[in-house]
Amino acid sequence: MTNDSLKAIRSATVERKTSETSITCTLTLDHAPGVKQSINVSTGIGFLDHMYTALAKHGQMSLEMKCVGDLWIDDHHTAEDSALALGEAFKLALGERRGIRRYGTGFAPLDEALSRAVLDISSRPYFCGDLKLVREKIGDLSCEMIPHVFESFAQAAGVTLHVDVIRGVNDHHKAESAFKALALAIREATERDDSGEVPSTKGVLAV
Repeated sequence: MTNDSLKAIRSATVERKTSETSITCTLTLDHAPGVKQSINVSTGIGFLDHMYTALAKHGQMSLEMKCVGDLWIDDHHTAEDSALALGEAFKLALGERRGIRRYGTGFAPLDEALSRAVLDISSRPYFCGDLKLVREKIGDLSCEMIPHVFESFAQAAGVTLHVDVIRGVNDHHKAESAFKALALAIREATERDDSGEVPSTKGVLAV
């Protein structure tokens, strides 16, 4: 594998259309010199847009996401399917899991709240977390859907993900610090090491 191929811009577009949602998601993990980060998210759920925007911003990723969902029912399908699309785009953008750090850890405070995210680009989808959320909703996003967003992302991306709120009082702060912690973990795990090696003793990490 050449150094040029290792440095190629990692980007992917996913279209996901069901009877419940219609989603287009473009995720770019890298930027050429002089190219600015671009983030434009519209899911119809303001707080979810805010969380995806924070994830992309602090993960140094560009994200274009448009989701039209059956919000007249509730927020479940939109939150779940947008996270699945984002995870699939992440997996496709990353491509062959070679020449990357693989593991990432992020701690992010937001005032009184502190969250930790630990990520393994393992090809073994799994999520575990404790967000300590107590409200029914933040804006129009059900609090029960926030860990489900993380779980859906992990399943579609093929990663092992642990996200925990260590402390906090305000649920908005707890949720936002959790997304920012994940952003920092993604930045570290996807960082290129220029080795061209698969970061596994098995010699392969399935895409």
